[in-house]
This record gives sequence, C-alpha cells and structure tokens, in this order.
Amino acid sequence: MKEVLERIRKFNEDRDWDQFHTPENLAKSIAIESGELLECFQWNNDFNQKEVCEELADIMSYCIMLADRLHVDMETIIMDKFDQNEQKYPVSKAKGVSTKYDKL
Repeated sequence: MKEVLERIRKFNEDRDWDQFHTPENLAKSIAIESGELLECFQWNNDFNQKEVCEELADIMSYCIMLADRLHVDMETIIMDKFDQNEQKYPVSKAKGVSTKYDKL
C-alpha cells in the first residue's frame, strides 16, 4: 500500500492538485465515483469488468487520499471498524442473514 500512496502523492504533487483535495472535496469525489460504479450495473448484471475496475480504482484512490489528508492509517481504521462489526454482528445471530444489527 505504501507504493500506491507514494504514487498518488507524486501524481498530485506533480500537477499541483493537492490544493483541491480538501476532505470535503475528496468525500464528494468518493460519492461521485461510487455513483459511476453503480451505473456500471444500472440495467442488468452483464457488466463490463474493465469499466468496473476503473471506477473501483478511482474510489479506492480517493479513499486513500482522504485517509492521507486526515492523517489516519487505513489499516488501523479498517481493523477497528471490523472489531466494532464483530460485536454488532455476532456469528451466532448474524450468520446467513442480512438483518441490521439492531434487529438481530
């Protein structure tokens, strides 16, 4: 992941784009790109793998940039969230069901 982060940083630095990457703008970009990903599946399940991967890469890049801008470690926040989810969704209640945690 370090190599990816360094490449993103260099790409933005070379173009002087960091000035545009406020947390708010990055969050907006994540939402916009997520909409574009959803559009790949809009009318049927026969999707274009290349297009899906491109949109997914855009989303992940913006997520990495936002985490970097907020000075948070992505691995730490993901692992912390899984700790929370394991408490909210114990296997004994959640296995095989999609019910929200407050309805289990």
